Amino acid sequence: MRDVAIIGAGMIPFGRRDEDSLMDMLAYASLKALDDAGLGDKSVDAVYVANMGAGILQHQTSIASSLVDRLSLLPAAADVVENGPASGGSAVKNGLLAVASGYYDLVLVVGGEKMREVTGWRATDFVATMTHPQAEYPYGITLPGMGGMFTRLYMEKYGVTREHLLAVSLKNQEMGALNPYAHVEMTLDREGIFDSPHAVVNNPLAADPLHLYDLCPVSDGAAALVLCPLELAKKMAKVPVLIAGFGQATDTHTLQEREDPTDLKAVTLAARQAFEMARLKPGDIDVAELHDAFTILEIAESEHVGFFKKGEGGKAAAAGKTRFGGQIPINVSGGLKARGHPVGATGVAQIVDIVFQLRHELPGNRQVKNARYGLTVNFGGFGNNVTAFVLKRVEP
Repeated sequence: MRDVAIIGAGMIPFGRRDEDSLMDMLAYASLKALDDAGLGDKSVDAVYVANMGAGILQHQTSIASSLVDRLSLLPAAADVVENGPASGGSAVKNGLLAVASGYYDLVLVVGGEKMREVTGWRATDFVATMTHPQAEYPYGITLPGMGGMFTRLYMEKYGVTREHLLAVSLKNQEMGALNPYAHVEMTLDREGIFDSPHAVVNNPLAADPLHLYDLCPVSDGAAALVLCPLELAKKMAKVPVLIAGFGQATDTHTLQEREDPTDLKAVTLAARQAFEMARLKPGDIDVAELHDAFTILEIAESEHVGFFKKGEGGKAAAAGKTRFGGQIPINVSGGLKARGHPVGATGVAQIVDIVFQLRHELPGNRQVKNARYGLTVNFGGFGNNVTAFVLKRVEP
């Protein structure tokens, strides 16, 4: 198996993009990644498109074929990868294995979603289609609803408090305000969303005990990567970023059937696989992008991947250990909480952000000093299908 590196990374600003179709966004992000790779007119061997909802929301299928034709990449192989919110991570995994096997040399992976052209209620229902079709979806369960129940259980078992959740929300909004690609480019203050008389209006309860600013926004957006063998990457102009390790694991579909609903087994297993493949440990990581669709998930994932012991993640966030400049900076991009969550794009965007970090290309107020190793966790369903990647800067 060949070592695989990332030579191109591109993203478009997330948010409400009424002027762009889904195919526009996928094309824009792809062209940015191809240009970043310095490929010029050279085509790629295959294209993997991560997307969850085109057939439902845009009434359009076979979008990978359409994209290849639009980008004049014919006759490249083309596939759509759908794995709920972990579609992006799964698409990167497929591209990685295709290059590692020696079958392809140049692969484009792009993820995208256009979710804002429907109402918030319809977008929530669309995301809820990943829940169990007999035991959950018919009874009106939503992902925020699951997030609320999980948060309450975590609070009761591990002592997580509103202060801990607030620390994550404030941190990620602060970093998102510095990220030109972020959907929610505004800072928050404690008084405005927690202590003031207007807090009930500004930060209403969404899924008890989660409030509005504990949840990620519904977003449009796209992100893309170009993968190739490491030996080829070393000949390119940009600093290569090696995919040093990856993992993927699944867990019981329904939360109520898990032995311990607070135990995100798939996160633990996927991260462990990635660390073992990379021959690294959690303490080696300089910067991480964790899937914070809800603030509790950043706290729980930071424990399950091994950054902190169970019950210590919330305290670490409140103590500033996960802030920019802290012990282990998490979601310096703003995370899903502020960068946004176009579900098919998220897993790819997480890796794009780490690539920027490991190539040391970001401005000083977001660049983690001397970053060499990064971790991403892309959380599918409610932890029933998770991907994790360990990325490494390859020194010139």
